[in-house]
Amino acid sequence: MPYEIPKWIEKFGYGKFVHLEDCGECRARMMIGDKFFREIESNCWDPLVRIKECDADGVHKQVLSIIPVLFYYWAKGEDGLETSRFFNDYIAEVTSRHPDRFIGIGTVPLQAPDLAIREMQRCVTELGMVGIEIGSHVNSWNLNDPALMPFFEAAEQMNACIFVHPWEMMGSSEIEKYWLPWLVGMPAETSRAICSMIFGGVFENFPKLRVAFAHGGGSFPGTIARIEHGFNVRPDLVAVDNNKSPRSYLGKFWIDSLVHDERILDYLIDIVGAEKIALGSDYPFPLGEKVPGKLIEHMPYSDHTKEWLLYKSALEWMGM
Repeated sequence: MPYEIPKWIEKFGYGKFVHLEDCGECRARMMIGDKFFREIESNCWDPLVRIKECDADGVHKQVLSIIPVLFYYWAKGEDGLETSRFFNDYIAEVTSRHPDRFIGIGTVPLQAPDLAIREMQRCVTELGMVGIEIGSHVNSWNLNDPALMPFFEAAEQMNACIFVHPWEMMGSSEIEKYWLPWLVGMPAETSRAICSMIFGGVFENFPKLRVAFAHGGGSFPGTIARIEHGFNVRPDLVAVDNNKSPRSYLGKFWIDSLVHDERILDYLIDIVGAEKIALGSDYPFPLGEKVPGKLIEHMPYSDHTKEWLLYKSALEWMGM
């Protein structure tokens, strides 16, 4: 995210737009309106600090995307377009100055699919980005909503990859204690997104669409047997829009490797294949891997498998 962010709440007169307030020692407070959200360090906005930390951890190239709290899907479409363009221009500027270290993916006002398609086109054709980051839902729309089908169709036609990150986690107001929105809500949100795209026919209708999901696919891999069983025993409720087995889509989309457990990583490789697992870092936040790739490097995998996990899968997802 850029350090200098307009105070859109003053311009637009509503909403939960974010700005930063300096608090010294290369730190800043993220403010949502006039309320404190979290404190961040300069590695969130300074590419030179980020490059230095990447060098220390042996990360040669990083895909940049905005922090999901900046999606602003709740905003008016035109206002969301303005904020998206601002963030996309920032990421494009960083990647253009450091093309050997960074690759950019953009953000779009997905609450207004026609504007989102227009901005995605600009990201790909003018800003040189490889794809778009989106949330796990768009306000009251799940990712199978008919309103979003033109966006996915356009992404497939543009050869733009899609990165799905959980945001505005379900039930957050009821589970605020113990950091449960991040520990429980985020994995559930990702499963919500995957199931919506499977059952709603997104993968079926757009087979060339390249989609990756954060945090090891959230709770989806751990509950695929339950999901499959539900599909089989209650097709009248589950298979109403797509009668293909959920398991048939394993290996058709990407997930990242950020699972913090060697047994879970083994399991993910078993069910989706190393070719569909890309190195995930969640950098620079606490839930990320302290040294990106350390889990993979310490596993007794072949060099071939490690190559897929550490970079080849990500390159294939981006179409590079």
